[in-house]
Amino acid sequence: MEMQTFKNYKNNNGKNDINLETHSPLVINEEKKFTFKNLDEYDSDVKYPTNYAETLMHLFKGNVGPGIFAMGHAVKNSGVVLGSFLILLLGLICLHCEHLLVDASNHVKQSLHLHRNPDFAPTVELCFATGPPKLQNLAPYMRKTVNLFLCMTQLGFCCVYFVFISSNIKQIMDYYNFEYSIHLHMAFILVPILCSCVVRNLKYITPLSTLANVCMVFGIVVTLYYTCQKPFQDVDNVAKPEQLPLFFGTALYAFEGIGLVLPLQNEMKKPKQFGSPLGVLNIGLTAVIILFILTGVFSYLHYGEQIQGSVSLNLPKEDILAQSVKVIIPLGVLLSFALQFYIPIDIMFPVVQNYLGPFKKPAFAEIVFRIIFVLITFTLAEIIPFLDLFISLVGAFCSTAIALIFPPVLEIVTKSSLSKLTVWVVVKNCVIIGTGLLGCVTGTYESIRLIARAFKGS
Repeated sequence: MEMQTFKNYKNNNGKNDINLETHSPLVINEEKKFTFKNLDEYDSDVKYPTNYAETLMHLFKGNVGPGIFAMGHAVKNSGVVLGSFLILLLGLICLHCEHLLVDASNHVKQSLHLHRNPDFAPTVELCFATGPPKLQNLAPYMRKTVNLFLCMTQLGFCCVYFVFISSNIKQIMDYYNFEYSIHLHMAFILVPILCSCVVRNLKYITPLSTLANVCMVFGIVVTLYYTCQKPFQDVDNVAKPEQLPLFFGTALYAFEGIGLVLPLQNEMKKPKQFGSPLGVLNIGLTAVIILFILTGVFSYLHYGEQIQGSVSLNLPKEDILAQSVKVIIPLGVLLSFALQFYIPIDIMFPVVQNYLGPFKKPAFAEIVFRIIFVLITFTLAEIIPFLDLFISLVGAFCSTAIALIFPPVLEIVTKSSLSKLTVWVVVKNCVIIGTGLLGCVTGTYESIRLIARAFKGS
């Protein structure tokens, strides 16, 4: 197989065959067949590899964000018994889907003899390109679709971070008679977020991620301390069916780390430690699921129907310990903003370089690009400052495709190309995909409807 860079790939007419992203490993020749271009990008060693503990820190922080404090509101929309079961079920499905993604990436790595695993979008593209002939023409378009949803998901998370931080800080400031609008509080936190997002290397984000983990763990422990105290409210074991779409969106938003799975694996010194039985993925997600169930159930039991979009907003305003949590949790979220922001920038900036570059000062150009998209997320957060509804909308619309639809599709395509597709695999994956589509449609509709109602009420 001849390896050649995309910019140098020409057909007999001396023109590029097709205009794909810079990192796309495929080109279409004049016979309309796919061939592989330069795959050296998958052969290079990681310059700043992370160890097991560092990767576990990143994975934990990538999943434990504002979503965990919204689990009480999720349980409110499902009932305490049904909600506990559904959080466990959804968590196991998400864990399974993340393993499907890792397996698909490993399959591509082995079949193409790469030295490292391709990331999410290249994995999807290469699975389709090496899959059944009828699906091969979809390969570049599937890559673009995955990149689109990844960017929307991660930037949606960043928008929620703005609203979450501002909502908590505003409550403290209001208590001490410094009453400003939530929009002004978002403007206040814009500067530190901008500063954190100019950090361009994942290795250098580790100290921020570690400090963010400390803040979040402290916040979770103190929150559980308050919510585990009696009296407990008389709550529903099973909520009304029309509330379940909001549960789905909020719960799926909380399991927000699938976009980080392959990048984190690729950054490891020993990537095999990531997906092994006692690897980073299983250990990290098991701890996350347990924390979600505990936080969600006890938050709803303690505050009942008064539970807010983040349980931190329910903690007593006059209590010094509770006030410290309302400051420390937003600090942890702020410090993790850069980690969530890493994914969309890593996807989008190479495309910008391809079309507008080469830049004389690429590092400066990337920093400017990062600042522009921080300002975009800030603007979107200013437009929709309703925390609980924003979380449900992002989870239902953006997270569903990434977390529940693409991974099972990849398994079907991969096993079909290997003639290992069984009835069980098809049925299992169709159930997961159907669940994702149903939750996406109903959750998105209900979230938009309630956001429209909230705007009318305000």
